[in-house]
Amino acid sequence: MPVDRDAILSWYGAVRRDLPWRRTRDPYRILVSEVMLQQTQVARVVPYYEAFLERFPDELALGDAPTSEVLRLWSGLGYNRRALALQACARAVAADGWPPDAEGLRALPGIGPYTAAAVASFAFGEQVAAVDTNVKRVIERLDGRQRRPRELAARAAELLPPGRAADWNQAMMELGATICTARAAACDACPVAPCSSRGRPLPVAPTRRPGGAAAARPPVRFEETDRYVRGRVVAALVAGPAAAAALGERLPDGIAAERVERALAGLERDGLLVRDGALLRLP
Repeated sequence: MPVDRDAILSWYGAVRRDLPWRRTRDPYRILVSEVMLQQTQVARVVPYYEAFLERFPDELALGDAPTSEVLRLWSGLGYNRRALALQACARAVAADGWPPDAEGLRALPGIGPYTAAAVASFAFGEQVAAVDTNVKRVIERLDGRQRRPRELAARAAELLPPGRAADWNQAMMELGATICTARAAACDACPVAPCSSRGRPLPVAPTRRPGGAAAARPPVRFEETDRYVRGRVVAALVAGPAAAAALGERLPDGIAAERVERALAGLERDGLLVRDGALLRLP
């Protein structure tokens, strides 16, 4: 269906949240925000973003910093591998400069299609669509259909208003994050009325059992996940190295030894932990 792009852009201009990364065109600061926002809510990111930039104001400062200090400031955001990828990217940029377009940005360590497009449009003004989970959901609901990744990318590019990719990308993300949300779309507040899915958001496909029957996925408490244990181990080592036998004294009660060992093995494999004999430390 035709999409009223002017209505979406006008709505965004009137209601946009005042977020710190929207006040800059510095590619480094935009990249930091995009990496932090991966799988983390805006409200949690803002204080980390501001503290991180105070300590590492540019790619040179981040690239030269001890990795243990980078992880210390990142600890609590989760998915600590993002911090390693961000530092590797900063070192590459410090050495060779910023690529000015999405294609060049994708060659940097840890930069995928969405992040490359976001930095290219927000920092360099490239006319390229940035398609994250929110944008994908908005487009699918507007059109009333789901698409394969290549088709979705083509549709997103087709929707771009001439010369306004940065504003459009921000507007679509804002719409998906605040109105066209995953669980309960606020259709009455949507600037696009009506759309193909008004009042009946596209359902999430159910998980299937091997025999083909739909299976309900039971909720898992965060404290029961490996990610929780990994985060607690990194937080414990931020305070300083620890003997492997004494690490448990720094961890919350009730974490089974096999879960700790699994977390240690994963962190070591991902470059987030170093074993010096019986001593554990951040890299």
